[in-house]
Order: sequence, then structure tokens, then C-alpha cells
Amino acid sequence: MEQQTIRSSGTLSAFLAQNALPVQNQKVVVSPRFVDPQSGKPMEWELRALTSQEDESLRRACTKNVPVPGKKGHYLPQLDTNQYMAKMAVACTVYPDLNDSVLQDSYHVMGAENLLKTMLLAGEYTDYLQQVQSICGFDTSFQDKVDQAKN
Repeated sequence: MEQQTIRSSGTLSAFLAQNALPVQNQKVVVSPRFVDPQSGKPMEWELRALTSQEDESLRRACTKNVPVPGKKGHYLPQLDTNQYMAKMAVACTVYPDLNDSVLQDSYHVMGAENLLKTMLLAGEYTDYLQQVQSICGFDTSFQDKVDQAKN
């Protein structure tokens, strides 16, 4: 009986969709090489977080079944992490539009993933992937979130 009282104290309404705080897009400077011609300041890129469903879809698209050596007919799923991270980065990028044909043509590439890898230097690309993971919530542990909620 006491357990029911605790659960029905009205706090369930905090979990309703209309009461959840919206996830805001974030603007980040990815490279000092892309400069606004008017202000001379580095251009900001806009990133958005992925939903769990979007993430699951990306993971499925990047997973293939690999045969188990010595066990005929047995397969294990294997995630291509490089492909997954590239697809995640593209899916999270709001601006610039990596699917823009003029932008792709200027770098002589086809496809948003190829464009992103061509636009950015190796270190910039690695930093960008970390920023993408961060906005999607992959940078903090559950304990970090608990500690933050306590403060």
C-alpha cells in the first residue's frame, strides 16, 4: 500500500511528453578554417541529438552478420564502428547541409559521409565525432548524471 502511494504522488506527470524539456540543437566551431567572409569569425556548425529510434536504425544499417570460424551456419552480428560513426555524424549535422550538391561538387565528392571526411582534417574529424557523441548523450556515465542531478 505504501509503495502505491509513493508512485501515485503526481510525479508521473513529469514523464509525459508535453512536460519533457526539448533537446536543443547546439552550435559548435568545428574548424578555424571555415570563416564567415563578412565577420572573419569561424563558422558555427549546428548539431542535433538523435533519438533512440534513429540510433537503432543507424546501428542496424551498420551491422552485418559474420560467420563464426569453425561453426558452419553460425553467424555473429558485427558493428562497423567507423561506418556507424560517420553515419551518426551526418545524421546529427543540421548545418551545413552535407547533402547539398553544390557543397559536394566543390569538394569533388559524392555523398554526405565522403563530404564530411573530405572537408575536415583527421584531427578535426575525430573532434567532431566526439562532439556528436556528446550531444547524443554518449559522453557522460550514468553516475555522472546522478551526481549532476543531486547538485
